[in-house]
Amino acid sequence: MKNIAVFTSGGDAPGMNACVRAVVRAAIHNNINIYGIYRGYEGMIKGDIRPLTSQSVSNIIQRGGTVLKSARSDDFRTKEGRQKAYDQLKSHNIEGLIAIGGNGTFTGAAIFHQEYGIPTIGCPGTIDNDLYGTDFTIGFDTAVNTALDAIDKIRDTADSHDRVFFIEVMGRDSGYIALRSAIGGGAEMVLIPEKPDSLENVIERLKHGWGRHKRSFIVIVAEGEEIGNAAFISQKVKAQLPELDIRFSNLGHVQRGGAPSALDRVIASRMGLSAVEALLSGKTDMMVGIVNGRIKFTPFAETFKKKREQIAEMIKLVEVLSK
Repeated sequence: MKNIAVFTSGGDAPGMNACVRAVVRAAIHNNINIYGIYRGYEGMIKGDIRPLTSQSVSNIIQRGGTVLKSARSDDFRTKEGRQKAYDQLKSHNIEGLIAIGGNGTFTGAAIFHQEYGIPTIGCPGTIDNDLYGTDFTIGFDTAVNTALDAIDKIRDTADSHDRVFFIEVMGRDSGYIALRSAIGGGAEMVLIPEKPDSLENVIERLKHGWGRHKRSFIVIVAEGEEIGNAAFISQKVKAQLPELDIRFSNLGHVQRGGAPSALDRVIASRMGLSAVEALLSGKTDMMVGIVNGRIKFTPFAETFKKKREQIAEMIKLVEVLSK
């Protein structure tokens, strides 16, 4: 194997650049030509493929976002689009791929490998932390710390004015950001898609706290919560508990940006190096993860089909410690 390419796909995540940097320099260390595919699968189809050098990735480890850009690609979902992508890779003599992204990225990589057999290793780059086979995905720790910083600030004003705040964090299909930021921020309640709750239960718990003379509350809401978003829930609760001063805040895309944390930079670097070494050793159709501090490889199909099992323990932490 003499020519490999790296690309980022799906939602951007802090630490992606650190991973790209590690891939590039690990490839050069092993005398492999390394190319960058810009704008993910869409760039692969259009042939936006450029050689990278060690200097290409200088001074990017501390930057958020992705220097390789990212884009959604409806064309790659079609067989014709994937054929175009394969033709572009062959025209550049690309013999292996490193995909940095989440479950959508790995779903596409698994199908592409099945159809054309190009060796592919994935690095989990998503703030949602929802992939099986790794304790942390690239970007998750930074996103949680960004959310936590905002929650701490909102807590100050909630306490000063005896208010109830419903704070919405990212997590359309995953409650990991909500759970970890709720634990770290000392939230009284957390609402996540993995454990559907009811509006009646939320109201009952707030009434119980108010009856114990608790005058400020923080409720963390994952954006994928079945009851609705933070704005909707806060309005419904206000109608039932008019005596409470209820507000909501949506942290939004600020959670995606910013300089990656030390943890994200380190795990991204470890994963990038391991991905290159995995390709050179003959591994393919797998994601590189870190479990209990050790590198682990998991087949793509398992990363988005199997479910992680830490949710119940974290929910218990919130419930017990918030009393």
